[in-house]
Amino acid sequence: MRSVLLERPGAVAPLDESEPRMATAVHYGEPLPEQRRLATGAFVDRGDREIITITGDARLEWVHSLTTQHLLGLGAEGTETLLLSPNGHVEQHVMLTDDGSTLWLDVAAGKGAALLDFLLKMRFFTPVEIEDVTDSWALVTVTGDETLAAPDLMPVPPAKFASADVPARASARYAVAVGADGGWSRRTDALGVPTVDRLVPRDALADVAAGTGLPIVGTWAYDALRVAAVRPSEADFDHKTIPHEIPLLATGVHLDKGCYRGQETVARVHNLGRPPRTLVLLHLDGSEEHLPPPGTEIHAGGRVVGTLGTAVRHYELGPVALGLLRRNVAENPAAEITVGTMNASVERA
Repeated sequence: MRSVLLERPGAVAPLDESEPRMATAVHYGEPLPEQRRLATGAFVDRGDREIITITGDARLEWVHSLTTQHLLGLGAEGTETLLLSPNGHVEQHVMLTDDGSTLWLDVAAGKGAALLDFLLKMRFFTPVEIEDVTDSWALVTVTGDETLAAPDLMPVPPAKFASADVPARASARYAVAVGADGGWSRRTDALGVPTVDRLVPRDALADVAAGTGLPIVGTWAYDALRVAAVRPSEADFDHKTIPHEIPLLATGVHLDKGCYRGQETVARVHNLGRPPRTLVLLHLDGSEEHLPPPGTEIHAGGRVVGTLGTAVRHYELGPVALGLLRRNVAENPAAEITVGTMNASVERA
């Protein structure tokens, strides 16, 4: 299916042949100006994200038992969580919003079917109802709106911390406002500026976009700001990734919570070791017309030392990308890094 906003003048659909279930515009004719608009206040159609609902009084306790986040006592608010393999590798990154009666899960395009299948298999006799509602609801994002409170984030505790020092609450809490149409707004500030996700009826998408009074920008603009903020998507990690290698450890994992799949790896690495890789922001030299795709090997010293994630042309930073690098390479300022035929350097604080 195609978003109704793809009918707008200048709208450009995804360039690859494997369109997501709900195709949205990558830009509307002005990729770089759209980034500038999004940095101050704009509207993004992210209706390619897939939406699953869980209802029933046991919904929070049940998802709490399956994933990395502490969900007991979650009010009408949002957070995020990870679904891990038995060996602690990241399988899914899930955004969560509870409105008091329904837990809404939104995931990247193409990830909904696997998540739904997992949840249905794990339900057993738990009194919850699970439904894919992607056809009825669309996620959009607006920037510049500070109506909701800013995110409440807990610091990552040190190794071998005392349990009493880590509150029994979600490590990231996002303010939520429930709408009269059954949707909601959730402030995450994921783009490094005031950032609010909104869930709206899919058949009202065009009216919602017009009603904001904001300029409409494409997903390329969203990705550019996301990369600059070092906010990973599924394109930025692989089947070997553990939570400690990506910033989602801080927002999606409660480190004093046990008894979920993969928890042993999370505890062991946090308390006894260092993750082998780390996600970094890379500056590319821009010598090629086309940016390298996700999955491109990163080299240093004649060896493969990492894998490229999302690469973008940022309106201020130029060509930049996220990359998973071996930690010793990422921490070595003298390392000579290449991505394909491009030279690259690690952004340092």
